Amino acid sequence: MSELTPWTIKGELILNCNCTVFCPCVVSLGAHPPTEGYCQAWAGVRIDEGNYGDEDLSGLNIGLVLDIPGLMGRGNWKAAAYIDERSSDVAYDGLVKIFSGAAKGTTGLFSMLVSEFLGAERAPVEFTTEGNARRLMVGKIIQGEVVPVAGNDPDQDIVVSNTGYWMGPDITIATANKGKVRAHGRVWDFAGRSAEICQIDWKGPGR
Repeated sequence: MSELTPWTIKGELILNCNCTVFCPCVVSLGAHPPTEGYCQAWAGVRIDEGNYGDEDLSGLNIGLVLDIPGLMGRGNWKAAAYIDERSSDVAYDGLVKIFSGAAKGTTGLFSMLVSEFLGAERAPVEFTTEGNARRLMVGKIIQGEVVPVAGNDPDQDIVVSNTGYWMGPDITIATANKGKVRAHGRVWDFAGRSAEICQIDWKGPGR
């Protein structure tokens, strides 16, 4: 068995799914079904700092499409990854391994839960922030924008903190202003539905 390459990713993740209210998976850790009985989602990752072995990943962005038939923990996920077209060959290969679960560590659960990896490809992945809005644009594949849900104090986001959620312990409750997906025969529009914002600190292969 070949030795796994150490990796780290620090940055921000946004996600928009088909749940009509805030995703119950955050609190139930996947034990409660999504509000529609199944989960369809897109996600974006902005890498502020990161490496795969000696290769710098900082400044790269990732887009994901997820299709989950029921309870998250039961698996049978289908997933596709879109890797920043600015990535080097080494960075691209490393990011494919990280987001398919093959690199183990924080995202290693993907290798157990994803029964069909629809593939990875280079794409123009743009992750931008304007005010409190986060936007993910992956050509015509993903066009999304999420914003925090307004709370009693408009200067403070509503945050579910200290969770055991795999993405990170603190999840900002958000909603999507835009959430269009057109990929692998799937045409989705989740505007107005559940979204999440999470600061991530992932690593592998240990854990």
